[in-house]
Amino acid sequence: MRVLLISSTFPPRKFGGITESSYLLAKQLVNRGYQVTVYTTNIKDRYSRISDITGVKNVDGMHVHYFRNLSNRLAFMRIYLPLGMIGIIKRELKNFDIIHLNEFRSFQSIIVHYYAKKYNIPYVLQTRGSLPRFVGKKMLKHVYDKLWGYMILKDAAKLIALTPMEAQQYEAWGINKGKVEIIPNAIDLTEFDKLPQRGNFREKWNISKSQKMILSLSRINRIKGLDLLVKAFNELQKEIDNVKLVIVGPDDGYLPNLRELIRELKIEEKVLYIDLLQGRNKLEAYVDADIYVLPSSYEIFGRTILEAMACGAPVVVTESCGLASVVHEQTGIVITSDKEQLSDALSHMLSDEQMRLQFGERGKSLVREKFNQDKTIEQIEKIYESCMSSKQ
Repeated sequence: MRVLLISSTFPPRKFGGITESSYLLAKQLVNRGYQVTVYTTNIKDRYSRISDITGVKNVDGMHVHYFRNLSNRLAFMRIYLPLGMIGIIKRELKNFDIIHLNEFRSFQSIIVHYYAKKYNIPYVLQTRGSLPRFVGKKMLKHVYDKLWGYMILKDAAKLIALTPMEAQQYEAWGINKGKVEIIPNAIDLTEFDKLPQRGNFREKWNISKSQKMILSLSRINRIKGLDLLVKAFNELQKEIDNVKLVIVGPDDGYLPNLRELIRELKIEEKVLYIDLLQGRNKLEAYVDADIYVLPSSYEIFGRTILEAMACGAPVVVTESCGLASVVHEQTGIVITSDKEQLSDALSHMLSDEQMRLQFGERGKSLVREKFNQDKTIEQIEKIYESCMSSKQ
Protein backbone atom coordinates (compact mmCIF):
# COMPACT_ATOMS: atom_id res chain seq x y z
CA MET A 1 0.00 0.00 0.00
CA ARG A 2 1.30 3.45 -0.95
CA VAL A 3 0.80 5.93 1.89
CA LEU A 4 1.25 9.69 1.74
CA LEU A 5 1.80 11.25 5.15
CA ILE A 6 1.35 15.02 5.50
CA SER A 7 3.05 16.75 8.44
CA SER A 8 4.17 20.37 8.59
CA THR A 9 7.19 19.44 10.70
CA PHE A 10 9.50 16.44 10.53
CA PRO A 11 13.04 15.46 11.57
CA PRO A 12 15.73 16.75 11.56
CA ARG A 13 13.55 19.27 13.43
CA LYS A 14 14.28 18.26 17.02
CA PHE A 15 11.15 19.00 19.00
CA GLY A 16 7.36 18.98 18.94
CA GLY A 17 4.80 16.27 19.57
CA ILE A 18 3.57 16.23 15.96
CA THR A 19 7.15 16.01 14.68
CA GLU A 20 7.97 12.99 16.83
CA SER A 21 4.63 11.24 16.38
CA SER A 22 4.63 11.67 12.59
CA TYR A 23 8.14 10.28 12.33
CA LEU A 24 7.37 7.30 14.55
CA LEU A 25 4.20 6.53 12.57
CA ALA A 26 6.05 6.70 9.24
CA LYS A 27 8.86 4.52 10.59
CA GLN A 28 6.40 1.91 11.87
CA LEU A 29 4.60 1.81 8.52
CA VAL A 30 7.88 1.28 6.68
CA ASN A 31 8.75 -1.57 9.04
CA ARG A 32 5.37 -3.14 8.18
CA GLY A 33 6.16 -3.07 4.47
CA TYR A 34 4.26 0.04 3.39
CA GLN A 35 5.63 2.42 0.76
CA VAL A 36 5.68 5.70 2.68
CA THR A 37 6.14 9.20 1.29
CA VAL A 38 6.18 12.26 3.56
CA TYR A 39 5.36 15.81 2.49
CA THR A 40 6.64 18.31 5.04
CA THR A 41 8.24 21.75 5.30
CA ASN A 42 11.76 22.93 5.96
CA ILE A 43 11.26 24.66 9.32
CA LYS A 44 13.90 23.62 11.84
CA ASP A 45 13.47 26.07 14.70
CA ARG A 46 12.63 29.71 15.36
CA TYR A 47 15.63 31.06 13.46
CA SER A 48 16.72 28.37 11.01
CA ARG A 49 15.57 26.08 8.24
CA ILE A 50 16.53 22.58 7.16
CA SER A 51 19.21 23.48 4.64
CA ASP A 52 19.45 20.55 2.23
CA ILE A 53 15.98 20.14 0.72
CA THR A 54 16.88 19.40 -2.89
CA GLY A 55 15.16 16.31 -4.24
CA VAL A 56 13.40 13.59 -2.25
CA LYS A 57 15.36 12.31 0.76
CA ASN A 58 15.46 8.71 1.93
CA VAL A 59 14.98 8.87 5.68
CA ASP A 60 14.95 5.44 7.35
CA GLY A 61 13.27 3.85 4.34
CA MET A 62 10.66 6.57 3.75
CA HIS A 63 10.73 9.15 0.96
CA VAL A 64 10.64 12.65 2.43
CA HIS A 65 9.97 15.76 0.36
CA TYR A 66 10.88 18.98 2.24
CA PHE A 67 9.11 22.06 0.87
CA ARG A 68 10.57 25.49 1.51
CA ASN A 69 8.34 27.75 3.59
CA LEU A 70 7.69 31.21 2.18
CA SER A 71 8.48 32.60 5.65
CA ASN A 72 10.29 30.77 8.42
CA ARG A 73 8.97 33.31 10.91
CA LEU A 74 5.37 32.61 9.89
CA ALA A 75 6.08 28.88 9.97
CA PHE A 76 7.27 29.17 13.57
CA MET A 77 3.90 30.82 14.27
CA ARG A 78 2.32 27.72 12.68
CA ILE A 79 1.35 29.44 9.44
CA TYR A 80 2.99 27.16 6.89
CA LEU A 81 3.19 28.30 3.26
CA PRO A 82 5.21 25.59 1.46
CA LEU A 83 6.35 26.75 -1.95
CA GLY A 84 5.78 24.36 -4.84
CA MET A 85 3.50 22.00 -2.95
CA ILE A 86 0.38 22.69 -5.05
CA GLY A 87 2.05 21.53 -8.27
CA ILE A 88 3.52 18.40 -6.69
CA ILE A 89 0.22 17.41 -5.07
CA LYS A 90 -1.70 18.05 -8.29
CA ARG A 91 0.73 15.83 -10.21
CA GLU A 92 1.46 13.07 -7.70
CA LEU A 93 -1.52 12.63 -5.38
CA LYS A 94 -3.24 10.18 -7.71
CA ASN A 95 -0.29 7.78 -7.25
CA PHE A 96 -1.15 7.04 -3.60
CA ASP A 97 -3.65 4.59 -2.14
CA ILE A 98 -4.34 6.54 1.03
CA ILE A 99 -3.39 9.86 2.64
CA HIS A 100 -2.75 10.47 6.33
CA LEU A 101 -3.18 14.12 7.29
CA ASN A 102 -1.51 15.03 10.58
CA GLU A 103 -2.96 18.51 10.80
CA PHE A 104 -6.26 20.31 10.39
CA ARG A 105 -6.00 24.06 9.83
CA SER A 106 -3.23 24.38 7.26
CA PHE A 107 -2.62 25.32 3.65
CA GLN A 108 -1.59 21.73 2.97
CA SER A 109 -4.91 20.36 4.24
CA ILE A 110 -6.85 22.64 1.89
CA ILE A 111 -4.88 21.48 -1.14
CA VAL A 112 -4.91 17.80 -0.16
CA HIS A 113 -8.65 17.91 0.47
CA TYR A 114 -9.33 19.39 -2.97
CA TYR A 115 -7.23 16.90 -4.94
CA ALA A 116 -8.13 13.90 -2.79
CA LYS A 117 -11.79 14.49 -3.66
CA LYS A 118 -10.94 15.09 -7.31
CA TYR A 119 -8.92 11.85 -7.61
CA ASN A 120 -11.11 9.85 -5.20
CA ILE A 121 -8.23 9.08 -2.80
CA PRO A 122 -9.39 8.45 0.80
CA TYR A 123 -7.72 10.40 3.56
CA VAL A 124 -7.46 9.86 7.30
CA LEU A 125 -7.32 13.00 9.44
CA GLN A 126 -5.69 13.50 12.84
CA THR A 127 -6.33 16.98 14.20
CA ARG A 128 -4.01 16.31 17.18
CA GLY A 129 -5.72 18.66 19.61
CA SER A 130 -6.18 21.56 17.20
CA LEU A 131 -10.00 21.50 16.90
CA PRO A 132 -10.89 24.04 19.63
CA ARG A 133 -10.78 27.71 18.69
CA PHE A 134 -10.04 29.05 22.18
CA VAL A 135 -6.25 28.66 21.81
CA GLY A 136 -4.86 31.59 19.76
CA LYS A 137 -5.88 33.08 16.38
CA LYS A 138 -9.60 32.68 17.18
CA MET A 139 -10.87 34.84 14.32
CA LEU A 140 -8.55 33.25 11.74
CA LYS A 141 -9.68 29.80 12.87
CA HIS A 142 -13.32 30.79 12.58
CA VAL A 143 -12.81 32.05 9.02
CA TYR A 144 -10.79 28.95 8.07
CA ASP A 145 -13.49 26.65 9.42
CA LYS A 146 -16.25 28.44 7.52
CA LEU A 147 -14.33 28.30 4.24
CA TRP A 148 -12.63 24.90 4.47
CA GLY A 149 -12.57 23.32 7.93
CA TYR A 150 -16.05 21.82 8.02
CA MET A 151 -15.60 20.25 4.58
CA ILE A 152 -12.17 18.83 5.46
CA LEU A 153 -13.67 17.12 8.51
CA LYS A 154 -16.82 15.94 6.73
CA ASP A 155 -15.01 14.42 3.76
CA ALA A 156 -12.39 12.48 5.75
CA ALA A 157 -12.75 8.72 5.42
CA LYS A 158 -11.81 8.34 9.09
CA LEU A 159 -10.92 10.68 11.95
CA ILE A 160 -8.43 9.67 14.62
CA ALA A 161 -8.74 11.02 18.17
CA LEU A 162 -5.81 10.72 20.56
CA THR A 163 -8.03 10.63 23.65
CA PRO A 164 -11.73 10.42 24.60
CA MET A 165 -11.51 14.21 25.13
CA GLU A 166 -10.69 14.70 21.46
CA ALA A 167 -13.39 12.25 20.37
CA GLN A 168 -15.91 14.46 22.18
CA GLN A 169 -14.53 17.47 20.32
CA TYR A 170 -15.25 15.76 16.98
CA GLU A 171 -18.78 14.97 18.14
CA ALA A 172 -19.29 18.64 19.10
CA TRP A 173 -18.64 19.45 15.44
CA GLY A 174 -21.46 17.09 14.44
CA ILE A 175 -19.22 14.23 13.32
CA ASN A 176 -20.81 10.77 13.45
CA LYS A 177 -19.31 8.60 16.22
CA GLY A 178 -18.80 5.73 13.80
CA LYS A 179 -16.33 7.83 11.82
CA VAL A 180 -14.04 8.45 14.82
CA GLU A 181 -11.45 6.02 16.18
CA ILE A 182 -9.56 6.64 19.43
CA ILE A 183 -5.90 5.72 19.01
CA PRO A 184 -3.37 7.21 21.43
CA ASN A 185 0.13 8.21 20.43
CA ALA A 186 2.67 5.51 21.16
CA ILE A 187 6.27 5.78 22.22
CA ASP A 188 9.21 3.68 21.09
CA LEU A 189 9.66 1.50 24.15
CA THR A 190 13.07 0.28 23.01
CA GLU A 191 14.42 3.72 24.03
CA PHE A 192 13.54 2.88 27.64
CA ASP A 193 14.89 -0.69 27.80
CA LYS A 194 18.18 0.37 29.37
CA LEU A 195 17.66 3.50 31.42
CA PRO A 196 20.62 5.61 32.61
CA GLN A 197 21.87 5.24 36.15
CA ARG A 198 20.33 7.62 38.63
CA GLY A 199 22.56 10.60 39.43
CA ASN A 200 24.06 11.35 36.01
CA PHE A 201 21.86 14.38 35.34
CA ARG A 202 22.32 15.76 38.85
CA GLU A 203 26.08 15.48 38.57
CA LYS A 204 26.14 17.30 35.21
CA TRP A 205 24.02 20.17 36.50
CA ASN A 206 25.34 20.40 40.04
CA ILE A 207 22.16 19.23 41.79
CA SER A 208 22.95 17.41 45.03
CA LYS A 209 21.56 13.96 45.84
CA SER A 210 19.80 15.38 48.88
CA GLN A 211 17.85 17.96 46.87
CA LYS A 212 14.33 17.17 45.76
CA MET A 213 14.12 17.70 42.01
CA ILE A 214 10.93 18.74 40.22
CA LEU A 215 11.11 18.46 36.42
CA SER A 216 8.96 19.95 33.67
CA LEU A 217 9.84 19.27 30.04
CA SER A 218 7.95 20.92 27.19
CA ARG A 219 8.00 23.77 24.70
CA ILE A 220 8.24 27.07 26.56
CA ASN A 221 4.79 28.21 25.51
CA ARG A 222 2.13 30.07 27.50
CA ILE A 223 -0.30 27.17 27.12
CA LYS A 224 2.04 24.82 29.01
CA GLY A 225 1.20 26.48 32.33
CA LEU A 226 4.79 27.09 33.37
CA ASP A 227 3.85 30.38 35.04
CA LEU A 228 1.48 28.39 37.27
CA LEU A 229 4.28 25.94 38.06
CA VAL A 230 6.75 28.71 38.95
CA LYS A 231 4.23 30.40 41.24
CA ALA A 232 3.35 27.10 42.94
CA PHE A 233 7.04 26.28 43.30
CA ASN A 234 7.62 29.65 44.93
CA GLU A 235 5.10 28.70 47.64
CA LEU A 236 6.60 25.22 47.95
CA GLN A 237 10.19 26.41 48.43
CA LYS A 238 9.07 28.50 51.40
CA GLU A 239 7.96 25.26 53.04
CA ILE A 240 10.68 22.91 51.73
CA ASP A 241 14.07 24.56 51.49
CA ASN A 242 16.09 21.83 49.78
CA VAL A 243 14.19 21.68 46.47
CA LYS A 244 15.08 22.46 42.85
CA LEU A 245 12.83 23.20 39.88
CA VAL A 246 14.22 22.16 36.48
CA ILE A 247 12.49 23.49 33.38
CA VAL A 248 13.59 21.98 30.06
CA GLY A 249 12.52 22.88 26.55
CA PRO A 250 13.02 25.15 23.53
CA ASP A 251 11.60 28.65 23.62
CA ASP A 252 8.25 28.85 21.85
CA GLY A 253 7.80 32.56 22.46
CA TYR A 254 7.22 32.59 26.23
CA LEU A 255 10.71 32.28 27.72
CA PRO A 256 11.28 36.03 28.37
CA ASN A 257 8.00 36.20 30.32
CA LEU A 258 8.92 33.15 32.33
CA ARG A 259 12.37 34.47 33.20
CA GLU A 260 10.90 37.79 34.28
CA LEU A 261 8.47 36.01 36.59
CA ILE A 262 11.30 34.01 38.16
CA ARG A 263 13.26 37.23 38.72
CA GLU A 264 10.26 38.97 40.28
CA LEU A 265 9.83 36.09 42.74
CA LYS A 266 13.57 36.12 43.49
CA ILE A 267 13.97 32.36 43.06
CA GLU A 268 16.64 32.36 40.32
CA GLU A 269 18.99 30.20 42.40
CA LYS A 270 16.34 27.52 42.85
CA VAL A 271 15.22 27.30 39.22
CA LEU A 272 17.35 25.75 36.47
CA TYR A 273 16.44 26.31 32.83
CA ILE A 274 17.89 24.08 30.09
CA ASP A 275 17.12 24.66 26.41
CA LEU A 276 16.67 21.26 24.74
CA LEU A 277 17.52 17.74 25.84
CA GLN A 278 17.40 14.71 23.59
CA GLY A 279 18.19 11.02 23.68
CA ARG A 280 20.06 9.79 26.76
CA ASN A 281 20.37 13.32 28.13
CA LYS A 282 16.59 13.60 28.28
CA LEU A 283 16.23 10.16 29.87
CA GLU A 284 18.78 11.13 32.53
CA ALA A 285 16.59 14.09 33.49
CA TYR A 286 13.49 11.91 33.82
CA VAL A 287 15.34 9.27 35.84
CA ASP A 288 16.72 11.80 38.32
CA ALA A 289 13.42 13.65 38.81
CA ASP A 290 11.54 13.09 42.05
CA ILE A 291 8.40 14.39 40.32
CA TYR A 292 7.51 15.23 36.73
CA VAL A 293 4.98 18.06 36.22
CA LEU A 294 2.95 19.08 33.16
CA PRO A 295 0.59 21.89 34.25
CA SER A 296 -0.83 22.75 30.80
CA SER A 297 -3.98 24.82 30.49
CA TYR A 298 -4.82 22.67 27.44
CA GLU A 299 -3.05 19.48 26.34
CA ILE A 300 -4.87 16.98 24.16
CA PHE A 301 -2.34 14.24 24.91
CA GLY A 302 1.00 14.95 26.59
CA ARG A 303 3.71 12.70 25.18
CA THR A 304 6.23 13.73 27.83
CA ILE A 305 3.91 12.30 30.49
CA LEU A 306 4.38 8.86 28.95
CA GLU A 307 8.14 9.36 28.68
CA ALA A 308 8.35 10.31 32.35
CA MET A 309 6.23 7.32 33.34
CA ALA A 310 8.36 4.98 31.23
CA CYS A 311 11.36 6.20 33.27
CA GLY A 312 9.60 5.57 36.57
CA ALA A 313 8.90 9.19 37.48
CA PRO A 314 5.63 9.93 39.33
CA VAL A 315 3.67 12.71 37.65
CA VAL A 316 1.48 15.68 38.49
CA VAL A 317 -0.76 16.97 35.69
CA THR A 318 -3.73 19.29 35.29
CA GLU A 319 -7.17 17.94 34.48
CA SER A 320 -6.85 19.80 31.15
CA CYS A 321 -4.39 17.14 29.97
CA GLY A 322 -5.87 14.41 27.79
CA LEU A 323 -3.98 11.75 29.77
CA ALA A 324 -5.37 12.93 33.12
CA SER A 325 -7.70 9.93 33.36
CA VAL A 326 -4.73 7.60 32.88
CA VAL A 327 -2.69 9.37 35.56
CA HIS A 328 -5.45 9.78 38.17
CA GLU A 329 -4.47 7.89 41.33
CA GLN A 330 -2.56 5.34 39.27
CA THR A 331 0.68 7.03 38.30
CA GLY A 332 0.36 10.43 39.95
CA ILE A 333 -1.92 13.27 40.98
CA VAL A 334 -4.38 15.28 38.87
CA ILE A 335 -5.15 18.88 39.83
CA THR A 336 -7.05 21.88 38.52
CA SER A 337 -5.09 24.86 37.20
CA ASP A 338 -4.74 26.29 40.69
CA LYS A 339 -1.54 27.46 42.37
CA GLU A 340 -2.45 26.19 45.85
CA GLN A 341 -3.57 22.80 44.55
CA LEU A 342 -0.35 22.36 42.62
CA SER A 343 1.82 23.43 45.54
CA ASP A 344 -0.06 21.09 47.90
CA ALA A 345 0.21 18.16 45.46
CA LEU A 346 3.97 18.66 45.11
CA SER A 347 4.41 18.97 48.87
CA HIS A 348 2.32 15.87 49.55
CA MET A 349 4.18 13.76 47.03
CA LEU A 350 7.65 14.96 48.07
CA SER A 351 6.88 14.03 51.67
CA ASP A 352 5.84 10.46 50.79
CA GLU A 353 8.61 8.44 49.18
CA GLN A 354 6.55 5.24 49.20
CA MET A 355 3.82 6.97 47.18
CA ARG A 356 6.34 8.16 44.64
CA LEU A 357 7.81 4.68 44.25
CA GLN A 358 4.38 3.10 43.80
CA PHE A 359 3.31 5.67 41.22
CA GLY A 360 6.61 5.21 39.38
CA GLU A 361 6.33 1.42 39.14
CA ARG A 362 2.71 1.57 38.03
CA GLY A 363 3.66 4.10 35.37
CA LYS A 364 6.30 1.84 33.87
CA SER A 365 3.84 -1.05 33.63
CA LEU A 366 0.98 1.04 32.27
CA VAL A 367 3.03 2.56 29.43
CA ARG A 368 4.16 -0.85 28.23
CA GLU A 369 0.65 -2.24 28.45
CA LYS A 370 -1.38 0.55 26.81
CA PHE A 371 0.97 2.71 24.77
CA ASN A 372 3.30 0.34 22.97
CA GLN A 373 3.79 1.03 19.29
CA ASP A 374 2.86 -2.47 18.07
CA LYS A 375 -0.67 -2.09 19.43
CA THR A 376 -1.24 1.36 17.93
CA ILE A 377 0.14 0.56 14.48
CA GLU A 378 -2.18 -2.44 14.23
CA GLN A 379 -5.11 -0.09 14.85
CA ILE A 380 -3.85 2.31 12.18
CA GLU A 381 -3.55 -0.56 9.68
CA LYS A 382 -7.15 -1.61 10.31
CA ILE A 383 -8.28 1.95 9.62
CA TYR A 384 -6.36 2.06 6.34
CA GLU A 385 -7.84 -1.28 5.28
CA SER A 386 -11.37 -0.16 6.10
CA CYS A 387 -10.88 3.04 4.10
CA MET A 388 -9.64 1.07 1.10
CA SER A 389 -12.55 -1.36 1.35
CA SER A 390 -15.06 1.50 1.45
CA LYS A 391 -13.45 3.03 -1.65
CA GLN A 392 -13.93 -0.20 -3.59
